[in-house]
Parts: sequence; structure tokens; C-alpha cells
Amino acid sequence: MSDDVEITGEDVYLARTEADEAALAVGFSLATGAEAVVGHDGFGVPVVDVVREGWTAAAQHARDVLGMDFLDWLSAVDEPGRDVPGVDVVLHVASSTSAGDIVTRRRRAGAAPGRVRRLLLRTAVPDADPVLGSLTAVWPGVAWHERETFEMFGVTFEGFADALGDGLRPLLLPEGFEGTPLRKSFVLAARVSKPWPGAKDPGESDARSARSPGRRKTLPPGVPDPSWGPREPGSGEAAGSAGEGSHGEP
Repeated sequence: MSDDVEITGEDVYLARTEADEAALAVGFSLATGAEAVVGHDGFGVPVVDVVREGWTAAAQHARDVLGMDFLDWLSAVDEPGRDVPGVDVVLHVASSTSAGDIVTRRRRAGAAPGRVRRLLLRTAVPDADPVLGSLTAVWPGVAWHERETFEMFGVTFEGFADALGDGLRPLLLPEGFEGTPLRKSFVLAARVSKPWPGAKDPGESDARSARSPGRRKTLPPGVPDPSWGPREPGSGEAAGSAGEGSHGEP
């Protein structure tokens, strides 16, 4: 093998120019049968948005056509403020052939190591129908990631299968736990029992508010509104949860 450092695309990101982005978009659009949109994250890694129905086909295209054979992680981002509330499921994959020997050749020649080619694949899953095709047939190792996303965000992965054959089930939470802890609507027990923001003693937050009457109080994710929780007898009907109906306790 030659020790020259001429690299032909293996040590660069997939989309360095607008033409590269357009080619990526066309490839994923053809693979999924719907329009795909290509952008970048803050590090310059291509981000491909595909329709939910084409999720599995897009993953297969990334692996088989683009050589993204290494599964890094899969997770989700809660997006309750959109016109269609739901979560974005995000998959990060890379090419195992874009490092290793190429990096070794560049180091021997005194050149800077090449970059690993990687890609972010993203799709929107609505709250009204939180179902997405499983990628366990593409990358068996994604099973743990899908189980965690299932229990933390409430996304059901259709067609899920792992070596145990026990179906889609929680990964980290104890049996009987109710709610999805990484959704912004999930009420946290610590923020129910202690006034927000972070008062050390009962009434401390109220005292601060009295000193600053013009400051509008905000409720960060996990903080229940005043109607949340049980009521004293005779004070009216018990209010339901502001979010998932869970105190954050198993």
C-alpha cells in the first residue's frame, strides 16, 4: 500500500458544497419516495430530514449506498411547541472505512488526520401517533437505543426485534414506572415538593417574589402549574397532572 497522502473523499464530510447537499437530498428522496431536506449541525455534519414513513428506507440508504455502516446512537428531542407537537428522532451514523488506515497514512506522512465521515438522520414523530419503524433489522445494536427512546420519550418502534425476542420494553426504568421522564411535560417530584426556583427553605421563593413584584414567574420543564395535584376535601375536584400524570416516582 502506498504511503502517499492523496485522499479521494474518504476523509471529508459527505456534504462540503451546495452541490454535495443537493446530491444527498436527491439520493434520500429517491430512497424514501418523498422529499428529503439536507442541512448541517454546528460542527458541519450533514443533517438529513426525512418523512416518518421513509425512516427505515433512509437508514438502509445511509448504510448500503453511503457506507454509513457504524451505528453511533439514536435518541429523540421533545418539540412540544411546534404546530404539530411531537418528538424528533435522531440517528447518528458514521463510516468505519473513513478512519483507520487513512488516518495512519496521513500521520506517517506528517499530515493532519482525516475526518470521519458521519451523518445525522432525523424524522418527526407526532404525539397523536408516536409510532416509528424499528431499525433493528438494519443495525441490531440499535435495540438498546430504541428501548431507551421508547421509555423516555414514549415512541413505539414498530417491528422491533432483538436477540432475546421479548419485544419492545423499558431499558432503564423499574417495572411499573409511569410516564416518560425526558418529555418536557413530565412533572418532576423534586419540583413538586420544593418551590421553584430552587428555594432552600419553605417560602423562600415567595419572599423573593415579594421583593421583586415586577418579575414574571416562569415554569421551566418539569415544574407543575398551581392546579396540579390533589385537593383538600370540599375544595373541588382533584386536578389532573399538567403533563404525564406521574410524580416521577416508580
